[in-house]
Amino acid sequence: MGIFTRFRDIISSNINAMLDKAEDPEKLIKLMIREMEDTLVELKASCAAVIAGCKKIQRRLEETNTRASHWESRARLAVEKGRDDLAREALVEKRRFSQMAGSLTKEQADHEVLIDQYQNDIRQLEEKLTRARDKKRILIQRQIRAKKAKQAQEEIRRMDNFDTMAKFDDLEQRIDRMEADADLVNYGKQPGLDEQIGKLVSDDEIEKELTALKTIRPSDKQESSDG
Repeated sequence: MGIFTRFRDIISSNINAMLDKAEDPEKLIKLMIREMEDTLVELKASCAAVIAGCKKIQRRLEETNTRASHWESRARLAVEKGRDDLAREALVEKRRFSQMAGSLTKEQADHEVLIDQYQNDIRQLEEKLTRARDKKRILIQRQIRAKKAKQAQEEIRRMDNFDTMAKFDDLEQRIDRMEADADLVNYGKQPGLDEQIGKLVSDDEIEKELTALKTIRPSDKQESSDG
């Protein structure tokens, strides 16, 4: 398949429609991107070759114009010297180079048209390639999200499984027993000496506060309320 045929097929293709029909959209778009990249490389290489050819023609055209000018000046000199015979021969050479320059000018124009076509095709293909890469990125993101969503749903179903919940219940019961065992470690243990003395001090302070409350006279209460 020729490069221009491949290019036209790619440009006219509807990526979305092709992906909708594909069994494996990601695989298809990878193949499409690879085809676009290969075609783009060939287009750029061909365009570069035409540009190089155009520059070569330009150099030949400049050289030919120089030769035509040279023979024109030689014809003038011959006329000035009264050598019409030599002037005619010089004008024949000038015409030959002028005709060559005309052909080269047309060839150069054809090359410039082809270069413009190549560059336009390259721009179109690069735009199509950019859209395809964006589509690939979106497809990969959707695939990742779908995969994670599937894993989440599978995990939820697994957690809802009776055996799984029974294991959690068993673990909870084991922790309850461990907590109970920890509480029983100090059960029935007599308080230490320091703890007993601290309790006596606390009790003594309570008794003093209670005694103080009992010794408040009714008149003190009345004065307190009046104040």
